Amino acid sequence: MKPKMDPAVKKAMGVIVLFGVVSLFGDMVYEGARSVNGPFLKTLSANAAMVGLIAGLGELIGYGIRLASGYFADKTRAYWLFTFIGYGLLVSVPMLSLAGIWQVAAVFIVIERLGKALRAPAKDTIMSQAASRVGRGFGFGLQQAMDQIGAIIGPLIFTAVFALKGSFKTGYALLWIPFALVMITVFIAFLAIPEPGKLEESAPAPGKEVPEKFTRLFWLYNIFAFLAVLGFINFTLLGYHYKSAGILSDAFIPLFYSLAMGVEAITSLIAGRLYDKKGLITLIAIPVSVALVPVLAFSGIQGLAVAGAVFWGVAMGVHETIMKAAIADLTHIRKRGTGYGIFNIGSGLAFFIGSAATGFLYDLSIFWVIIFCVAMEALSIPVFIMMRNEAAGNRAS
Repeated sequence: MKPKMDPAVKKAMGVIVLFGVVSLFGDMVYEGARSVNGPFLKTLSANAAMVGLIAGLGELIGYGIRLASGYFADKTRAYWLFTFIGYGLLVSVPMLSLAGIWQVAAVFIVIERLGKALRAPAKDTIMSQAASRVGRGFGFGLQQAMDQIGAIIGPLIFTAVFALKGSFKTGYALLWIPFALVMITVFIAFLAIPEPGKLEESAPAPGKEVPEKFTRLFWLYNIFAFLAVLGFINFTLLGYHYKSAGILSDAFIPLFYSLAMGVEAITSLIAGRLYDKKGLITLIAIPVSVALVPVLAFSGIQGLAVAGAVFWGVAMGVHETIMKAAIADLTHIRKRGTGYGIFNIGSGLAFFIGSAATGFLYDLSIFWVIIFCVAMEALSIPVFIMMRNEAAGNRAS
């Protein structure tokens, strides 16, 4: 007779799967759009520097405001409210179908990132509470893998639209359907578990309780993340390059993005399991994969451009899985939302500086883009070593 699953574990798995479905529909919306935002802005006469600035500003807002939203989510415990509002702002994506000038499109792109900023710390806190029952690496990895199904389907919507001789605006308009499904699924998830914090409060302690005060390891971790993200090429600029250099047609750019999302899904599951077993050492995959992206993607050779998209997906899979899981393990439950906020404001600032810099450097020379990205990843390695030593010292004590 098959043994019964612990009710709390069963409920936790239900929450993780529900958030996976929410993320699936959400990614159909915004990842579908992100796969073509660069080429779309080009059709509206935006140059590479402006595309890089828009992408960077969106990431700065999308990550920077998470410090405030995470703090207030912790203070009010209104995690579901922030989640609802954040997903609601995804409405700006199908509204891109109404944009006739790049300035209006830029506003909609930035609003979508604002929604991400409002919901991310709250959603990740809810996820971390549920994942405490099944292993945080596994929990975030499973949710991220489901998330990537939507990230694959979204860009393929545009591939199909272009294959049928449709326009960018037709593709954006079709995203009203998954947007409606996102909001319905979020409501179902809320009804399923309105108080997710109880799952972690009743979970067996895995060891010594994490101090409520942020530790030196927490700050080293955030410095490493900042440097690693600084050299991370935004796919908006990659898409712009593929079109501008004539490497890929409009229909193939979102197809490449789907490939990257598929790689991210597989990486998320593997990385999550490895993190639960090996810990922070698995983060070394980020600087290695990030450094390879511009070297391959900007080579001008289509086959290497494919490899660049693959490594972009690997880097995203590790970043979105392990880095979220680790923040939960490095922060006290009462400071979890704030911890995610601090992590995300650093990442957002890095995305902004990196995207703006690479966009500016791209207009000068692709060579300097590659040098900048590789240099940033090289700088992150010493901090990674310090972080590993600090973690080893904590275990020894």
